[in-house]
Amino acid sequence: MGTEAEGFGGALQLCASPIGNLGDITYRAVEALRAADLILAEDTRRTAVLLRHYGVPAGARLLSYHDHNERERTPAVVQRLRAGASVVLVTYAGTPMVADPGFHLVRAAIAAGIPVHVLPGPSAALAALTLSGLASHQFAFYGFLPRRGAERTRALREALGRPLTAVWFEAPHRLAATLRAMVAEGFGARQVVVARELTKLHEEVARGPAEDLARRYASEAVRGEITLCVEGAGSGATVADAGDWDAALQRVGELRREGMAVAAAVAGVARDFDLPRRELYRRVVAPGRSGH
Repeated sequence: MGTEAEGFGGALQLCASPIGNLGDITYRAVEALRAADLILAEDTRRTAVLLRHYGVPAGARLLSYHDHNERERTPAVVQRLRAGASVVLVTYAGTPMVADPGFHLVRAAIAAGIPVHVLPGPSAALAALTLSGLASHQFAFYGFLPRRGAERTRALREALGRPLTAVWFEAPHRLAATLRAMVAEGFGARQVVVARELTKLHEEVARGPAEDLARRYASEAVRGEITLCVEGAGSGATVADAGDWDAALQRVGELRREGMAVAAAVAGVARDFDLPRRELYRRVVAPGRSGH
């Protein structure tokens, strides 16, 4: 197909946009924006900045299209597509449909027999996963975590009970509470990656057990856009029933009475019971301070 955007007349194009650095857009996407009859933008101001940066005129071609008006505007957009218009959908940042508007329009276009094309590019979820150092051959993206504490806790327990790296978007003012919830639910030893302001000037990536990051962000102010990656169950850190901990502690005691050093006993039992070694060690040496 090359870069000839003109070949997409009467089609819907889903255009990934930079998540921070304006240089992160493809030639093909710029050409498609330049040739489009209609540009649907989740945030017209942000998209206007992007268009100006690449010398793409906007004018009346730029139309707001977001969560609050997509149902209302979809029929008219589909009508224009039926008439042969080239329509490009651009979300605030990243890839359309990935925790962003576009679902209703794509479904409507498919139902109407209108071609849908993707102009691939940035995605905060994939960018964070790529640099996380966690398993990426199997992962699950859950969008934004629920705002309510009980719902957030339920979502964490369900997701982190699966053997998949979990990826979420999180608001900066809720990060500390989310990490505390992980610890409270028994996920304190899980490896967590907090990716903040990806591709921007103040990009920051923090890695460590959930309990360590919970302590850090309890007193550290956080700003910007955040993506969380958390290792899945079976990666050396799982949620266990009280009976599992009791049996593991009993086995460690037996090994110590047989003369085995505490560190070696804990390492072996943690492996055999599929429990987090660090948490088991803490329960062995300071049972009254485990927090569980």
